[in-house]
Amino acid sequence: GVALQADLTVEDEVDGLFETAERELGGVDVCAAVAGTWPRADEPVWKLPLERWEATLRTNLTLTFLTARGFLRLVERTRHGSLVLVGSTAGRFGEAGHADYAAAKAAIQVGLLLSLKNEMVRIAPRGRVNAVAPGWTYSPLTRGELEEEFVARLSRTMALRKVAVAEDVARAVVVLASDELSGHVTGELVTVAGGMEGRTVHELA
Repeated sequence: GVALQADLTVEDEVDGLFETAERELGGVDVCAAVAGTWPRADEPVWKLPLERWEATLRTNLTLTFLTARGFLRLVERTRHGSLVLVGSTAGRFGEAGHADYAAAKAAIQVGLLLSLKNEMVRIAPRGRVNAVAPGWTYSPLTRGELEEEFVARLSRTMALRKVAVAEDVARAVVVLASDELSGHVTGELVTVAGGMEGRTVHELA
């Protein structure tokens, strides 16, 4: 295997990453734009610093744009490919205290997704773009947040009554990326959240 790395918030590094991948691997057929960050601090909009707002959009929306652009520049030459974006249930339902994150993910899984779906076929007649929107998922990023009591409160309004693990999201990405499994699917958002409806049980005051 070939392991490559780059700072995906830096334009030149992203462009260089795809050029290196094409050279080392002989081409790139599938791209999953999974990188992003979630700011831990709960900050309502009236307290939200502009610096955090801009940083969150850069490390989610702009980063995804740069990744998608780098991949599509390869697709323009090969005329085939599959791209999977990663949004969030925050982009569908909103997330109090994290309006910056919710706004970035909404932009990814609606405006960017649907635009790319129609743009990609200009350069790849069978090219596909889809997205997954994970809900709460056990990961290094959320380890400190998903304590037992909090998970119990969250899952009470989920049909499957459980929080996802990373493999749940990964499987959805693989299915969407596959031409064999999803060859006639494009511009679609798959929510991986156990039947989450965007509501939680409030704690008693």
